[in-house]
Amino acid sequence: IWTDENRFKKWLRVEIAVCEALAELDIVPIEAVDNIKKKASFKLSNIRKAEDKTKHEVVAFLNVLQSKVGDESSRWIHYGLTSSDVIDTAFAIQVKDSASIITGDIESVLGTLKALASKHRYTPIIGRTHGIHAEPTTLGLKFAAWYDEMTRNYARFEFAVEQMMVGKISGAVGNFSSIEPEVEEKVMEKLKLSPEPAASQIVHRDRHAFLIATLGIIGASIEKIATEIRHLQRTEVAELEEPFAATQHGSSAMPHKRNPIRCEQLCGLARLMRSYIIPAVENIVLWHERDISHSSVERIIIPDAMILADYMLATLNEILSGLVVHADRMKENITVTKGHIFSQRLLLRLIRAGVPRQKAHLMIQGKIMSSWRKKEDFKQQVIRDGEIRRYVSLEEIESLFDLDVYIRYVDHIFK
Repeated sequence: IWTDENRFKKWLRVEIAVCEALAELDIVPIEAVDNIKKKASFKLSNIRKAEDKTKHEVVAFLNVLQSKVGDESSRWIHYGLTSSDVIDTAFAIQVKDSASIITGDIESVLGTLKALASKHRYTPIIGRTHGIHAEPTTLGLKFAAWYDEMTRNYARFEFAVEQMMVGKISGAVGNFSSIEPEVEEKVMEKLKLSPEPAASQIVHRDRHAFLIATLGIIGASIEKIATEIRHLQRTEVAELEEPFAATQHGSSAMPHKRNPIRCEQLCGLARLMRSYIIPAVENIVLWHERDISHSSVERIIIPDAMILADYMLATLNEILSGLVVHADRMKENITVTKGHIFSQRLLLRLIRAGVPRQKAHLMIQGKIMSSWRKKEDFKQQVIRDGEIRRYVSLEEIESLFDLDVYIRYVDHIFK
């Protein structure tokens, strides 16, 4: 989609659409249009040779077309147009073609996340805040949260692409001084685009900046997922693991290594994706009706960003599809703190029993510090504590340390 060859094909498609519209309005002879459609062609190498002389890519392109079509008919090519009429309109077509692939990529990721969420809806895992054990949750809820975020990315991307689906056939400063508005209307209808409502010489670049910013957010969401997998693959955690092929090598020096290299790659590429946002935003500001400072930037960042998004989403889907889940290790890690993770439920029970919050907090925190220091089970210390037992029965203590309470509203969240 983003090759020079295809870019010039899209330019030719726009030029022909303009000629057809002009013929429909009886401005250009239909025989000339038929001849243009029959003979107009190019070789990339010939355009490059012509550009060496003209120092202007569009003029070089037009010169090559003229040599193929002949003077009589080719004089109608580019009639009333400026370069950006062709470039920006064709650019929207390339974005549309590219976006259809990326949309499919997001749909694939959504499908994989939905399946994982369903499969692990009730699989318990310790929740972590600040990297420290917090309270239990389920692995399915992690996947559900990623699914929900990716649905927002899907909607954002569709809207950003919709914003890009505009072209212009309105001349040198966008005021139709050399071509009728009816031509633009007909051309956009043929190309399934909308006219830029108030163009300058170009389609305004806030549209392009919004697209790149959206891709940057998608990249950040991918990095968020990849970072979580990386953390959970650490040796001392060992709860999740990205796919590792039988013939794969984790290290040139250490045969035992199984590194999360693909997730690390995605995290690195997300930085690259974000780096495109600043020049995209800076491209919004041009001199008067336009200058050309945006052009060189866009030739790099927009094809790169679209191709990169496709690669990152496809890679993420491969990782998620082959993700190794160590559910037994998750259960083990829930018990690492010897029951400290149930402290909030005990705190709330003491508060309901009439104990002031700060006092209750200090009562529990003291027991936690003691059990941590002595490496004893927290629940047993609570059971033996006379002050706590004044407010909480043995039966209640058992229920407060029940893991199922952290799963009871999973179905509500899924719904």
